[in-house]
Amino acid sequence: MPASIRLGVAAGLMMLAWSGPVAAFIHVVKPGETLASIAERIYGRIQYEKLLVTANALEAQGGTRIVPGMRLEVPAVTHRQVRIGDTWSSLASRLLGSPDRADALAFANNSKPWLAPEEQAEIRVPYNLRLIVSSSNETITHIAYKFLGNKKKAWLLDRYNHLKGKSLHRGDVLLIPLTELPLTPAGRAEAKTASLARMSEAAGDARAAQNAVEAELPSLNADIRSGRYVDAISRGTTLLGRGPLTRSQKTTIHFRLLEAYVAVGAQGRAKAHCQAWKKTDPKMTLDPLRHSPKILAACGEPSK
Repeated sequence: MPASIRLGVAAGLMMLAWSGPVAAFIHVVKPGETLASIAERIYGRIQYEKLLVTANALEAQGGTRIVPGMRLEVPAVTHRQVRIGDTWSSLASRLLGSPDRADALAFANNSKPWLAPEEQAEIRVPYNLRLIVSSSNETITHIAYKFLGNKKKAWLLDRYNHLKGKSLHRGDVLLIPLTELPLTPAGRAEAKTASLARMSEAAGDARAAQNAVEAELPSLNADIRSGRYVDAISRGTTLLGRGPLTRSQKTTIHFRLLEAYVAVGAQGRAKAHCQAWKKTDPKMTLDPLRHSPKILAACGEPSK
């Protein structure tokens, strides 16, 4: 298949694989854009400019001006599915870094920390906005009002950051769990594009693994030709574990492992790799004139 067609098919599959829930993503600043215009386009709210400023530490050293080409992280919530045995505490530990953040996670999903989350339910995971306190005069109450819209949520930030009522000091780092981050249609479209880009990068990793395996196949073939069957088994098994391989690569490796296991007398393993070889490429056949009786026997085929 031509490379251009393969890329088109891959892009189509990634489009189908993308689902509605989004995660924080990267926005590349374009000429003429401001933080306010970006916030309005993505969130529909100019006042969310402050989230972009804080998420990208643009307030440092008196403020940093954005320029075209600059990469900005755009805060967005993520989603996860509840697994069997999960509790709000275990989910908070895994997703937010501490079991003490169970209340924030439960409240973000209209539940209570003492109630069990419903199995298989999709939950919202807050975006942890990192804030570096710029003044010792800053209070947790003011921060709660500024970022969560309610002074009464100061207790939540206090517990979330294990402050235990302590005053804030310049340089302290706080995490603010944001859950109200609805995206406009334009924002969701940009998040979708960013998600596809991440999936494309993952596909690039698979290609790199396949190239590495391809480079080692001659050594695997040489192991078989030279009778180094134990080395062939070790090498072939390692190559199979390298990730998603091409059909041709899997066909070659399974057949070489079939030969190696037959040679060392491990008929059970040889049979398993013969089955995998045939499953990978059902059109492959054995020739009694070219293949040994032991290989034919491992594959359950007559020797004549």
